[in-house]
Amino acid sequence: MQYLYHEHAGDATLELQGDAHHYIFKVRRHRVNDAIALRDLKNDTIYMYRIVDMDKKQAHLALTEERNLPIKAKRDLHIGWCTIEPKNIEKVLPILNEMGVAHITFIHCDRSQQNFKIDFERLERILLNSSQQCGRSDKMKLELGGNLKEFLSSHPEALMLNFSDKSLSDIDLADNMTFVIGCEGGFSDKEVKLMPSDRIVGLDTPLILRSESAVCAVASKMLV
Repeated sequence: MQYLYHEHAGDATLELQGDAHHYIFKVRRHRVNDAIALRDLKNDTIYMYRIVDMDKKQAHLALTEERNLPIKAKRDLHIGWCTIEPKNIEKVLPILNEMGVAHITFIHCDRSQQNFKIDFERLERILLNSSQQCGRSDKMKLELGGNLKEFLSSHPEALMLNFSDKSLSDIDLADNMTFVIGCEGGFSDKEVKLMPSDRIVGLDTPLILRSESAVCAVASKMLV
């Protein structure tokens, strides 16, 4: 791990218990006087602490240094993702987080399964674990949106990933970009008509990608 998340990181002293204590005591095998890094993911500050004392149940830390250290993607990518099965979202979410996706809005599309319920608390835990591993200093934003028409009304600058002669590789990259990506089966004809044809782009491959593969392909081309 690159750092340990703690909601009170930045306080002059901290007490670690539970999972946080297990991580530094059992996993990393830290000892008294060792230095460890913490973040609260509210800003780009990283806080350095010294372990003052520690036993098998808790550890006490003292703040020794803080500095601004942003670790994030070179541009902001917002994805409007037509809802797919939650377990498949959970599998690729750490990958999208590591690549630096800034924002995901889950939207209802014509071919989405309407009975899927997204557990945002579980997704937040996945993101925290991923960020601690990859070192990311900002927190990906997750939200539940309405349907595709509503999303496009709020984000008229969005591009749609669909079958097109215009390749994703040929577009000009901007500092802030928004994409809409379909679920299994893609977008319906009615949904495609909502998007101006010049804002529809495709991938340069003859293969049919799953929704989660397409999301990762867009993120990698835009961010990595």
